[in-house]
Amino acid sequence: MIITISGLPGAGKTSVGKKIAKKLNYKFYSMGDLRGKIAIKKGISINQLNKLGENESWTDTDIDNYQKELGKTKDNLVIEGRLSFYFIPNSIKIFLTVTPTTGATRIFKTNRKDEEPTKSIKELEKQIQNRIKSDKLRYKKYYNIDSYDTTHYDIVIDTTNIPIQEVVKKILKKIR
Repeated sequence: MIITISGLPGAGKTSVGKKIAKKLNYKFYSMGDLRGKIAIKKGISINQLNKLGENESWTDTDIDNYQKELGKTKDNLVIEGRLSFYFIPNSIKIFLTVTPTTGATRIFKTNRKDEEPTKSIKELEKQIQNRIKSDKLRYKKYYNIDSYDTTHYDIVIDTTNIPIQEVVKKILKKIR
C-alpha cells in the first residue's frame, strides 16, 4: 500500500506522514524536504525556488520524476508532496487542511531553514498565500492540475484544532 499526503502549508503533512509510516513500519519520503534541500543548496528560499519554477520546470520535474519512479518501483511507503497523489494514482490520497493563521503559526514556530525570514505570523501568512498561488500556477502550467482541489483525495482532514496523534488515528482508522 502507498499513502500520499498533500495539503496546505502548516497542516502537518510531514509530521503526520512520519507518524503514519512509523505505525505501519513503512518508509517515509518527503518531497517538500527534497525541494527545501534544493533551495538551501541554491542559496535561496523555498518561495524563491517556487518563483523560479514558474518559468523553469526543472524545479518541479526532477522531484516529480523521482516520486513517479517511487510509485512504480516501491510499495509500503508514505509520500508527502503536493502532487504525490497525481503521480501515484494507485495510492490512498490524503489532503490535510488548516486555517491560514494556524498554518502560519506552526511554520513560524519551527524556524525552517528553507523559509524566508519573517517578523510576524501575518507576514508569513502572506508568504504562504503567495506560495499557494505559485503552486497553482506551476501545476496548472506543467500538469493542468490543481493540487488544492480536495475532490482529488480519498480522505480530507482539517488539522486546525486536532493534535497530530488524533489526525494519525483518524487516518489509520479510515485506511484499515
